[in-house]
Amino acid sequence: MRSAEFDREQVLRQAMQAFMQKGYSKTSMQDLTRATGLHPGSIYCAFENKRGLLLAAIGQYQADRTAQFQAFFPESGSVVAGLDAYLNNLVAECQCGADKGCLLTKSLNELAEQDSEISALLCKSLGSCQQGLAAQFQRAMDSGEIPATQTAMERAEYLVMGIYGLRTLAQTHPSAQTLKRLAVKLRMDSCA
Repeated sequence: MRSAEFDREQVLRQAMQAFMQKGYSKTSMQDLTRATGLHPGSIYCAFENKRGLLLAAIGQYQADRTAQFQAFFPESGSVVAGLDAYLNNLVAECQCGADKGCLLTKSLNELAEQDSEISALLCKSLGSCQQGLAAQFQRAMDSGEIPATQTAMERAEYLVMGIYGLRTLAQTHPSAQTLKRLAVKLRMDSCA
């Protein structure tokens, strides 16, 4: 059997976009072949089926988001400045339509009751995001950048809730100023 000859990361990123635009159920194999440039047989050979492609796309999405997140928080930099940059980037994604919601939350909302394996993977990925934020809050508290009035996890939970809210609100097309104002308030409240 011949091995696949394509850029796996690129294909997974293209599949992510297709799944984010239409959702898992409404994304057809035709949509995926159009988005990825692969023939259906290549998709089946490399990923077994549409579900396998979604699982691989979730893994790639998590890896991409983790790398992006880490870039906002250099070890010697200010956590508050990193949070500002992170939230500004989120607002920019929401404004340009690149976000279409988060692949993780969109898939969880659609598939949580239908597929326990996908649900568990999504919950684990979302938990990793929250853990990453908690680690940054702990670093900020340890350095005295923010007060230790709440635990790092409480701050992370609040911020994650706010991020979900911003992404949802962005779907109603508020003004750019509204999203920016709310992102600033979210950062200020989570660091108070």
